[in-house]
Amino acid sequence: MKVISVRGLTHSGKTTVVETIIAGLRRRGFSVGSVKEIHYDAFAIDTPGTNTHRHKEAGAQLVTALGIHETDILYQEKLPIRKLLSHYDYDYVILEGVDDPAIPSIVTGHDCSGLEERLDETVFAFSGIIADQLIMYKDKEVVHCLNQADHLVDLVQRYAFDLLPGFTQKCCGLCGTDCAGFCRKIVANQAKRSDCPLKNDGVTLEINEEKVVMVPFVQKLIRNAVLSVVSELEGYQKGADITIRLGTVENE
Repeated sequence: MKVISVRGLTHSGKTTVVETIIAGLRRRGFSVGSVKEIHYDAFAIDTPGTNTHRHKEAGAQLVTALGIHETDILYQEKLPIRKLLSHYDYDYVILEGVDDPAIPSIVTGHDCSGLEERLDETVFAFSGIIADQLIMYKDKEVVHCLNQADHLVDLVQRYAFDLLPGFTQKCCGLCGTDCAGFCRKIVANQAKRSDCPLKNDGVTLEINEEKVVMVPFVQKLIRNAVLSVVSELEGYQKGADITIRLGTVENE
């Protein structure tokens, strides 16, 4: 699942750029999801007096409104972006207004000062209202999302890559940096997503059918713990594929 973010100041053209990208990718046959981060403290879809709001007030930590034409799942917290995206299964996910140092981005703005406010090494292009004034800025293209829609989608396909786990260098560091630094290398064409040395070394973990990314140390720990037990059992064969499933685990 490839991810990019469209970032910029209010009313700088973010949503129009996102609409253009989504429509273009869908025309090319890709499945697309989106996330809109809303920077407004009082925002809430649910409203007092509704049945779902009464569920929330009674203490439900997850409320689902199951309608005829849509399903709205209402968490009572702001989810970290990677936990949120673990629920997505699309070719591309386009984020609007999400700042993440390990996700490539397009920045929109009204003017150069607006671009500077969001400019960092994750940026591979500019767009939005500023495209009426410029075609290049800081050696990066300024793409008019309406007049150059196909080119904008071309750039997204070129620079979007599978979501990095967001590890710090202390947590992993196999690439010599953290996931934010590795993202910057990919955007600068100094590395490819496939260069990431973090692999599932034959060890996978799913919790409630959601895949959990593990650093090599944890993979090795699980592998050694399982093999130390299973290798003593009758029927064990070296090199065999081993599957262990646990049912509901209650907290003690």
